[in-house]
Amino acid sequence: MCWQLVRRRGSQEGHSHRLALACQTLRGCWWLRLSLPASVLLASRPGRAFTDRDRSILGTVMGVWENVCSGKTTVNKTSILLRNTVEAEIRQKSLGEHLRICPQGYTCCTSEMEENFANKSRSEFEAMMKEAGRSVQTILTAQYRSFDNYFQDLLNKSEKALYDTFPSLYGELYTQNTKVFKDLYSELRRYYRGSNINLEEALNEFWTRLLERLFKLMNAQYHITDEYLDCMVKHAEQHKPFGEVPRDLKVKATRAFIVARSYAQGFLVGSDVVKKVSQVSLSHECTRAVMKLMYCPHCRGMASVKPCSNYCLNVVKGCLANQADLNTEWKYLMDALVAVADRIDGPYNVDTVIGTIHMRISEAISNLQENKDSITAKVFQGCGNPKISTKGSSSEDKKRRGKVTLEAKSSAVALEMLVLDAKGNLTALKSYWVTLPGVLCSKKVMASAAADDKCWNGMTKGSYLPEVMGDGLANQINNPEVEVDITKPDMTIRQQIMQLKIMTNRLGNANMGNDVDFQDASDDMSGSGSGDSCPDDVCGKRLSKSPSTRQPETHAIPKQSGHGVIGASSRSLPSAFLLFLLGASIAVQHLWR
Repeated sequence: MCWQLVRRRGSQEGHSHRLALACQTLRGCWWLRLSLPASVLLASRPGRAFTDRDRSILGTVMGVWENVCSGKTTVNKTSILLRNTVEAEIRQKSLGEHLRICPQGYTCCTSEMEENFANKSRSEFEAMMKEAGRSVQTILTAQYRSFDNYFQDLLNKSEKALYDTFPSLYGELYTQNTKVFKDLYSELRRYYRGSNINLEEALNEFWTRLLERLFKLMNAQYHITDEYLDCMVKHAEQHKPFGEVPRDLKVKATRAFIVARSYAQGFLVGSDVVKKVSQVSLSHECTRAVMKLMYCPHCRGMASVKPCSNYCLNVVKGCLANQADLNTEWKYLMDALVAVADRIDGPYNVDTVIGTIHMRISEAISNLQENKDSITAKVFQGCGNPKISTKGSSSEDKKRRGKVTLEAKSSAVALEMLVLDAKGNLTALKSYWVTLPGVLCSKKVMASAAADDKCWNGMTKGSYLPEVMGDGLANQINNPEVEVDITKPDMTIRQQIMQLKIMTNRLGNANMGNDVDFQDASDDMSGSGSGDSCPDDVCGKRLSKSPSTRQPETHAIPKQSGHGVIGASSRSLPSAFLLFLLGASIAVQHLWR
C-alpha cells in the first residue's frame, strides 16, 4: 500500500507540490520514517511551517523516493540510502560548511540568511556613517547661518540708517544720487556672496561717482560736461576732497569683507566635505568584516553577546581607513577657522567697520562740504573755468554743512558670543575623523568592555587578543579583521582632502588681509547642490566667483600635511612660487618621457 502511494504521488505533475508530497509520504510510509532521525520527522508534522533546513532535507527525501518510483533502486536499499544522505545533509548544515563569511561550526544560518545579514549590516553601517556625518553638518551649517545672519543684519542696518537719515541731512545731494548709494551696498553684498567683484575697485568707483555727482550739484550754476568731470576727478583726488575716509574705509572694509566671506565659506566647505565622505560606499572586504562583527553571533546562537571593543575598533578602523586620512587637513581647517574668528572679533573688528559704513560716508560728505570752496578753486585752476549755466544756481550749497553725528548701535556683544560659540564647536570637531570609530563602536554597535572575556571576538565568545591598529590607511597593513589595500586610496576622499587644503589656504590668506579667488570653491559647492550640507535658501546663494582685491592667490595650494598651524597664514604659498613648481614638474615629466 505504501509502495502504491509512493508510485501514485510520484506520477503526479507539478513541481511546486514536491515538498508537500514528500511530507505526506513521510507520514504514510513506515519504512521512510524508520530511516529518518527524529529532527526530520518533526518537519513532517501537520501545520508546521517549512524552514530553509526543512526544505533542504525534504528535498533530499523527494529525490530518493523518486528513484524508488522510477525503479532505479529498491525499497530495501532506499532506507539505508535515505538515512545516510539526510544525515550527511544535517551534518554539513550543522558544521556551517556552506557559510562564506561567518566561521564554520554549529550554525542556524543558511547561505541565504548569511547573504541577507551581509546586506543588512552594510546598509546599517552606511546609515551610521551618514547619521554621524549629519550631526557634524548640522553644527557647521548652524554656525554658517548664525554668522551669515549677523553679517547681513549689520549691512542691512547700515543701509537702512543711511536711507533714513541722509534725506534730511543732505537733501538733493542724497535724493538725486540715491542709486549711487544703493549700488554700493549691492556690490558689497555681491562680494560677500562671492561674485566676481574687485572690492577695492568697487569702492574707488563709488567715491568717484559720488564726487562727480556732488561736485556737479554743489556747482549747479556752471555747465559741467563729462570731459570736465574727468579732469575734475584727477585734480580733486590729489587734494583729498573726502578727507582720509576713502582710504581708511577701503583698508578696513576690504579686510573685514575678506575675512567674513572666507569665514562663511569655510563652514560650507567643511559641511560639504563631511557630506561627500559620508556617502562613500563600503568595500567588499569591509562588508564582510562588518557582517562578521554584527550578525555572525546570531548565526551561532549568540544574539545577546556583544562584540569585543577592540575587535570592533579594528573592524571600523579598517573600514574607515581612508576617512581617517582626512584628520590632518581637517584639523588645519578647524584651526584656520578659529584664527579667522579671532580676527573677526579682534583686529578687523567686523562689527564696527560694517555697522558704521553709512557714518563714514556721511563723514566724507561733510568733509567735501567743508572744503568745497578750496576744492572748487583748485579744480578751476587745473581744468579751467566752466561756462555759466542758464538754469540758474541751486540753493543746495546753503544746506547744512559741517560734521554730522550719527549714532551707531553696537552689536559687539552678539559678535563676541557668536565667535565664542563657533570656537567651542570647531575645537570639539577637530578630532572627528579619528574618534569616529570609537563613537560608532560605543554608541552604535554597542561593543562590550575592552576587558570583557565573554564578548564576541569574531569566532566565538571569549576575549580578543590582537592589538588595536592605528588610524589611517598606512596603519592598516596588518589589520587582522579587514583586508585593506594601502596602495589604492579612495579617490573621492583624496579629492576632499585637496578641498580642505585649498580652503585652509584661502583662510590663511584672509587672515593676513589678502584676498583670494573663490572660483574653485564655488564650482565645487555648486556641484554638490543643497543636499544635506545646508538648506536650499542658503545653498541657492552659494559663492560663485570672486575677485581678487589685492594680489589674488588664485591657484594657491597649502603645504602638505606635516606642519602645524600656528596661524592659518603659516601655510600660505606665493602664487609665483607655485607656478614655478608646476612648470618644473611638467618639464621633468617631459624629459622622462
